[in-house]
Amino acid sequence: MTTNTRVRRTPWGDARFYIGVALVVLSILGVWLIVNASRTTTPVLQADRTIVPGEALSSSDFSVVDVSLGAAADRYLAPQDLTAGQIATRGLAEGELLSAAAVGDADDARTTTIVVESSAGLPAGIGPGTVVELWQAPPLEEGFDEPRILVADVTVASLVEATGVMAQSRPAVELVIERSDVSDVLSAMTGGAALSIVPMGSR
Repeated sequence: MTTNTRVRRTPWGDARFYIGVALVVLSILGVWLIVNASRTTTPVLQADRTIVPGEALSSSDFSVVDVSLGAAADRYLAPQDLTAGQIATRGLAEGELLSAAAVGDADDARTTTIVVESSAGLPAGIGPGTVVELWQAPPLEEGFDEPRILVADVTVASLVEATGVMAQSRPAVELVIERSDVSDVLSAMTGGAALSIVPMGSR
């Protein structure tokens, strides 16, 4: 008569037991790391107003906000990162976080501002930060030639308030333009062309 004797294995003597425990621990650790990372915030600068390209940046134009950016934190400027002599290389909307890509040195600025009188008035909604096209109608012996785009992509820096004698003149706008376009704009102005401000996408 043969007796089958079964050897019982204790749970802790089985390698699968330890693997299972390790997987549970790793799963809990992973969840904890994800939750902890989501709670980590970074102080960065947020624009309090619309800032146009080429404008000097000042700490008074920004608020400090704590946001969760994760790995993207290095792409944005903290309060201590903003220094004198820095300008906006592109427009910043009110409430937008200040990214490192939107900041440059004043010595490297490629834009400047110029005041232009609009012969056709100003469309509704035009204001600081608005991206517009500058159109010209060159003068003829009688009247003006067909209008055409003079500069395709410019930003409104400010609306020039007319006072005194100027109150009777055409509305004027300060525009941010590339330095390479200044010569063409000045030539159109001194040559008597009729200039018009046209919002982008309104053609």
